[in-house]
Amino acid sequence: MTSSLATVSYIAAIILFILSLGGLSNPETSRRGNLYGMIGMAIAVLATVFGPRVTPAGIAWVAIALVVGGAIGLYLARTVKMTQMPELVAFMHSLVGLVAVLVGYASYIDPSATAGMTGAEVAIHHIEVYVGVLIGAVTLSGSVIAFGKLSGRISGKPLLLPARHWLNLIGLLVVLYYGFVFLKAPTIDAGMVPIVVMTVIALLFGIHMVMAIGGADMPVVVSMLNSYSGWAAAATGFMLSNDLLIVTGALVGSSGAILSYIMCRAMNRNFISVIAGGFGGGDAPKAAAGDAAKPAGEVVSVTAHETAELLREAKGVVIIPGYGMAVAQAQHTVFEITKRLREMGKTVRFAIHPVAGRMPGHMNVLLAEAKVPYDIVLEMDEINEDFPDTDVAMVIGANDIVNPSAQDDPTSPIAGMPVLEVWKAHTSIVMKRSMASGYAGVDNPLFYKENNRMLFGDAKKMLDEVLAALKG
Repeated sequence: MTSSLATVSYIAAIILFILSLGGLSNPETSRRGNLYGMIGMAIAVLATVFGPRVTPAGIAWVAIALVVGGAIGLYLARTVKMTQMPELVAFMHSLVGLVAVLVGYASYIDPSATAGMTGAEVAIHHIEVYVGVLIGAVTLSGSVIAFGKLSGRISGKPLLLPARHWLNLIGLLVVLYYGFVFLKAPTIDAGMVPIVVMTVIALLFGIHMVMAIGGADMPVVVSMLNSYSGWAAAATGFMLSNDLLIVTGALVGSSGAILSYIMCRAMNRNFISVIAGGFGGGDAPKAAAGDAAKPAGEVVSVTAHETAELLREAKGVVIIPGYGMAVAQAQHTVFEITKRLREMGKTVRFAIHPVAGRMPGHMNVLLAEAKVPYDIVLEMDEINEDFPDTDVAMVIGANDIVNPSAQDDPTSPIAGMPVLEVWKAHTSIVMKRSMASGYAGVDNPLFYKENNRMLFGDAKKMLDEVLAALKG
């Protein structure tokens, strides 16, 4: 394949990637967006493998790598459960970071990478290597910690070290100093010490940054690491002089940054406060809450049969899914209940909070998997004003996103966070295994309100019983 043909193929792939992002912005076009992305990636891979930069002898090695990597990806796609998708995404981000680090070291060590370059060009190349390894190392270690937190292997409590901000500042200054030393290094051997020191500091910073973030902020962390992985890919593109990687990485990095901003706005928090950590787990929220008012009242529990009767008598029903629905794998039963209620002439809609679940769009993906119609799945801003006219609001495994303390208690750690106002419905039903608090670690006054009912137990088991009662 000639150089010009490879360039044209890259342009086609870039256009398809842009169309893919556009398609993924809406559930109804997401399948088409995925298709565009897969076609674009196939074109990009083929153009690279058969392009002028890969020798005939190297094609065999690339083919082996593609077969091995493709087999692993196919296995993961077929075996990973929907509840494990957040940690899989975090794991994939770590691989992008690892690639950026390895490519950076290889590009620095390989003398042919700077062959024919002038002094200024060599300096620019070394800056690209240094920055690429820096971003890649932070992405690598941060994503590994995020994977551990999302999968339950690491506690979701924020780890807040004393003087942690000073530690970060000192680390940044050391990285800048060794960056200067790296650029002035007369030989490759002399430059290895500063780049290795920087890599270690970057890895420690990634660990420290994500360990300080609590469980409730994990959706923001996932989108943030998505952005980091994009910039790591862009840095890799600069090191390899690959325009496709640069543009694609920039697309991923910028879209991830925009998504992080949207997530932060949905939680009424700024990006810096998320990075600073301290919210979303452990004992920190209790200390922050101070003398916050304790919920008053009694909890009224109901059975699955009583829940079915409430649904049968309702005209309008709004279902609010949360991470508990994902854990119980109850989305298919939820769809069957929705189908049954609609056959009975009920108006059924779904209310989705932007940070419900453990990654952006988690609930939308689960509902799409269960074949829930897109037109009845509404965002928080679209449906909040309809709760006063709703007969039954059914909360399935959600907690913080339906907590009235966000509006009523200025001393609450989640004060100011936009929430779904389910307590304004005529009757609200909350499905939970227990009275345990959510990821923010604060109690929920919704449970004690007069118009609220609690349906305790495994969501899948309880919903199966509700469905059986509705059919009966």
